Amino acid sequence: MSSLPDRLDAGSPYPLGATCVGEGVNFAVFSANAEKIELCIFDAAGKRELTRLELPECTDEVWHGFLPDVGPGLVYGYRAHGPYAPEHGHRFNPNKLLLDPYARKLVGQIKWNDALHGYKVRDKREDLSFDKRDSAPAMPKAMVVDDHFDWSGDRKPNTPWSETVVYEAHVKGLTKLFELVPPQERGTYKALGHPKVIEHLKKLGVTALELLPIQAFTQDRFLQEKGLRNYWGYNTLAFFAPEPSYFATDSQDELRRAVRKLHAAGIEVILDVVYNHTCEGSEKGPTLSWRGLDNATYYRAVKDNARYSINDTGTGNTINTDKARVIQMITDSLRYWATSFGIDGFRFDLGLTLGRTENGFDPGHAFFDVLRQDPILGRLKLSTEPWDIGPGGYQLGNFPPGFAEWNDKYRDTVRKFWRGDPSQRGDLAARLSGSGDLFDRRARRPWATVNLLAAHDGFTLADTVAYEERHNEANKEDNRDGHSENYSRNWGAEGETEDAGILKTRGDVQRSMLTTLFASLGTPMLVAGDEFGRSQGGNNNAYCHDDEISWLDWSKKEKPEGKSLYDFTCRLTELRRRFPVLRAKSFLYDGDSPGQGIGAIEWWDERGESLSSDDWNNPEGRALLMRRAIRLDSGEIEAVSLLLNGSDDPITFHLPPPHATRTVLIDSTKPDQGETAFEDEYELGAHGAALICWKVEAE
Repeated sequence: MSSLPDRLDAGSPYPLGATCVGEGVNFAVFSANAEKIELCIFDAAGKRELTRLELPECTDEVWHGFLPDVGPGLVYGYRAHGPYAPEHGHRFNPNKLLLDPYARKLVGQIKWNDALHGYKVRDKREDLSFDKRDSAPAMPKAMVVDDHFDWSGDRKPNTPWSETVVYEAHVKGLTKLFELVPPQERGTYKALGHPKVIEHLKKLGVTALELLPIQAFTQDRFLQEKGLRNYWGYNTLAFFAPEPSYFATDSQDELRRAVRKLHAAGIEVILDVVYNHTCEGSEKGPTLSWRGLDNATYYRAVKDNARYSINDTGTGNTINTDKARVIQMITDSLRYWATSFGIDGFRFDLGLTLGRTENGFDPGHAFFDVLRQDPILGRLKLSTEPWDIGPGGYQLGNFPPGFAEWNDKYRDTVRKFWRGDPSQRGDLAARLSGSGDLFDRRARRPWATVNLLAAHDGFTLADTVAYEERHNEANKEDNRDGHSENYSRNWGAEGETEDAGILKTRGDVQRSMLTTLFASLGTPMLVAGDEFGRSQGGNNNAYCHDDEISWLDWSKKEKPEGKSLYDFTCRLTELRRRFPVLRAKSFLYDGDSPGQGIGAIEWWDERGESLSSDDWNNPEGRALLMRRAIRLDSGEIEAVSLLLNGSDDPITFHLPPPHATRTVLIDSTKPDQGETAFEDEYELGAHGAALICWKVEAE
């Protein structure tokens, strides 16, 4: 590196971050309450601090300066001077090296020690004390990067929401044990674009790959001390930087090339993003970035006692989206991933938190308005987790138009029905028809409900039919963590068994649940591996397992049971593509009709009779028939019926009029049966689900 100057030029307050401009780099960082900010330049390895240069200008609360004759590869951090007054929300400590909130590439990792805290950890005054040790040796640094990439040949799939099938996966876990991928690529971004991975996704019929967090995150100190790791990644350290451990090469273009290959195959890429909190934890957490730059702006504090962080997220802190600069940071980050990495959409972890004010959740929050009006972000797929642990922390169905929402009521109702709970028919009907009771308002569409049987958090589909209790002993928390109620059933034995009858029932129930999922209005979401019976051994909170508990065991796909389940799932996605009524763009209601006296959506029991109020409320009612019908462009009326038998015995369904030759498209109790014709009665096995279709000629 050439000799560095004694001072910086004025530079520009925009854009935030470190930006290559001409023959140098412009640095800009926000802080409303700092009194001085220093830029610290390090050697290429981030080990030795070469110089500190004061940012010479502050414009509109943005500190900025220009360093000439440098470029990509420069390693840097910040130190912020200001009041250390925790009782007023200020925690400035220039002894602590701070990561740029806009850092786009990291050098090094956190080396946990007490010097990372702004206070003396063991002092009797706790966080009111002040620690003078330099934290730089223990801190990762930011690296200036050149983001230019040729996207000219890229064609985004732009799959309509109504045709979307989401596949939730972990970058590492998806391919770490996939032997068709070269060993050096397994578990990396590069593997996402491998032809065999894409072949699997294409045959499966998914249209969007939703990745667990890939924004750089921390390895939590308490997990490392127990010999565990933060596997899921829900503890963000850098909102603009890809997680370094998932790279097979030294180039960030590895991720961009994988996205481009997925796009070429017609598969969108959605990121699970964590903006509701940061890795700095509570007021007693470390000072790594935002806390040291402007704690009072970035985080929500207890009213009238700013020393303490509000913890609506369960992680110790809560991002304050009432502040314009915080919204700017989040939207700048989202826009960066969309434009620099070609990302097609985002799923917001604890998305409710982002719409909080000091008075609670507000669906009209500025954060949502900013996203929806943004010319780039407003066109992407935006979905959210509609809950957190704060007051009023459950808001399913209450997000504004433009957002899809994870529907845990769908998951729980489907699980309850198939495990045999009483009085489920009415609620199940609401979930099957797109949860219109929750989402049909403000011109929202059925795709707004993201229907799921399982997610990364909780039992896998296979474990839902194999375990009645969580088995999280490997988490080293005395099996106290994770959901206590999973609405699961083991069908006669806890965990693995060789009992043929139990295994048959488990297979039937898995296929019935998948049939329910793909026959429901809304956006279906699969979890990676559920298509071939992936198990976590009953662990329903595998967040800390970067090992075989979490990684997909691809050998299961080659076994008869796994291959059968995979082929069955592929048939379901094909049927969903073939029959538009299975993915209707609008809500369907009793009284609507495509013609000839046939209802757009109708409900019957196994006798072929409409359900009365008493029937809907019958706690022992285990059978349900949902028929949906549409008029095709040819004028024909096409109807698809979903038959559900949640009982322990076979049931003969008497199909309602009109009389017609019907076709069984798929039957969960006869997975190898092809499409077959029949007349007006059909026997469906215990714990079975089937799809039936027929057409009526145009008038």
